[in-house]
Amino acid sequence: MKELTIIVTVKQVPDTAEVRIDPETNSLMREGVPSIINPEDLNAVEAALSLKEQYGGTVTAVTMGPPQAQEVLEEVVAMGVDRAVLLTDRAFAGSDTLVTAFTLSRGIMKLGTFDLIICGRQAIDGDTAQVGPQVASFLDLPQVTYADRIEIVDDCAHVQRSLEDCTELVKVCLPALVTVLGGINRPRHPSLYNIEKACDETCVSIMGAGDLKVPASMLGLNASPTGVKKIFEPERTTECRYLSGDEKEMARTLINHLKDQSIL
Repeated sequence: MKELTIIVTVKQVPDTAEVRIDPETNSLMREGVPSIINPEDLNAVEAALSLKEQYGGTVTAVTMGPPQAQEVLEEVVAMGVDRAVLLTDRAFAGSDTLVTAFTLSRGIMKLGTFDLIICGRQAIDGDTAQVGPQVASFLDLPQVTYADRIEIVDDCAHVQRSLEDCTELVKVCLPALVTVLGGINRPRHPSLYNIEKACDETCVSIMGAGDLKVPASMLGLNASPTGVKKIFEPERTTECRYLSGDEKEMARTLINHLKDQSIL
């Protein structure tokens, strides 16, 4: 079997543990909030690197974002990724999932032929799980989602999918796109050799809107058919009640209360 050419998509996201919401604009307040690589994208990178080690080949990481998104690409280069590409341009700003996927797909097309695209299931800042499947659609690729195991046999991917009530085994011919779950693996730590490689200023290639050769009307906010109308933090309330009586009486009171709250 020939060596694999694998592309993995990653995203820089705000650390949701520290995200705040602007009450005036209903938008996320990113100032002062640390950015991290999307957790399930780390699993996608690990899956790609593991396949490379098993079957041979190369792994290229691609992200779309502002210039500071280069940080996550340097992080995955430190893990062992061979090549990293940043799609960055003010023309990309405000893209929804559909236009993000379109932009990523056009960037991937510029990289040449490939065998497999691996994406994290979803990003923690949006939780839509839409970008991976949409990229597959724009590239006219078969796709398998919710993967927790990937094997390559005779130019096909044998993928195990973990669903709510069952496990599926799917065979898909390459090239294809697979989205992975967080439980598929445990991402490795960077090695000293690869950390030195990530420190090289040339380890990340830059693509702008002009490199994609698509009309400006197909990029960014104006091309996005969806938008966020409102975002808010749910109201948090607490109530403490003390029960008295013997064990059976307190249990009966608790059950009745839960039924009144439609919990039981």
